[in-house]
Amino acid sequence: MEQSTWRVGQWPWLPAVAPAPRRRVIIDNDFAGDPDDLIQVVHHLLSPSVEVRGIVCSHLPPENGPDTAEDSRRVLQHLADIMRLDVDGYLHVGAATGIASRTEPRDSDAARFIIAEAMRTDPGLGPLFYAAGGGLTDLASAYLIEPAIAERMTLVWIGGPEHDGLGYPPPNVGDPEYNLGIDLAAAQVIFNDSAIPLWSVPRSTYRQCLVSDAELRRRVARKGELGAHLYGAIRAVLDSPELSELPPCETYVLGDSPLVLLTALQSLFEPDPSSSDYALRRCPQIGEDGRFFGHQGREIRVYHHLDLRLMFEDFFHKLDDLTEWLAGLRSGGATSSLP
Repeated sequence: MEQSTWRVGQWPWLPAVAPAPRRRVIIDNDFAGDPDDLIQVVHHLLSPSVEVRGIVCSHLPPENGPDTAEDSRRVLQHLADIMRLDVDGYLHVGAATGIASRTEPRDSDAARFIIAEAMRTDPGLGPLFYAAGGGLTDLASAYLIEPAIAERMTLVWIGGPEHDGLGYPPPNVGDPEYNLGIDLAAAQVIFNDSAIPLWSVPRSTYRQCLVSDAELRRRVARKGELGAHLYGAIRAVLDSPELSELPPCETYVLGDSPLVLLTALQSLFEPDPSSSDYALRRCPQIGEDGRFFGHQGREIRVYHHLDLRLMFEDFFHKLDDLTEWLAGLRSGGATSSLP
């Protein structure tokens, strides 16, 4: 393993005076699962307009093993090592399983970190976004332990089924939607019981985030050790025996990347994700079957169209920047930000 050369919140390949981050972000994902979350976390860490305050390593469905939250931490630490990034103090392991009921949290390091960050009162703090690309166990647990966090963040969540009139389910799909099914009770806490401001990116929207294998080969796989690692993780899914009976496919859904688009890539004036479209809807309830009903809750944003050009081009160019800087570092042409 090579020694770390830069830290979270530092971008030594950028001009000497980089702008201060405008927003705080907590990233929450199941990094031991689908590798689109690896693309998302790299992209977030390379985005200087957000201050990544911490990363919650969350669990997968129980059939994936008994300790997938810890597996997520190990996967992310390995990724950071490849990036030569110091993440000491930034990784927080979540609960090993979903909540027992809508009134019983799973206490964890991650839940306590979420509460501490949300309840900060330092002068000049930017708004806090909770960017979640998997289940909602740790956020729901934090809310059940300390309900006051609901007023102190905005949740951007990749998950849930289609909202009526804003999209159609894919052919032969089952219920519940995958991220919702990781912890149905936790999603019910957030949707049915809390008042947390919510930007929803449902299945019909995150499935728009298609890239081709040709793009990934030419614009990711060829970008040093990191690019090869990211592409290899996606290729491992495409070539897995479990998918061998499916027809050939040359695309992949990078469905967690909207977390970066909606938090880091906002407009300068009247900051907002101004190139993506949403509808304002009343928050639905989530039933025991994982379906939406009774749209009578707080008003939420439901994103139905995303600026994919901005999202993917920004990632590809930022990956280029890091790859070139690391190559220069190895050849003696770049300077490490660590002593």
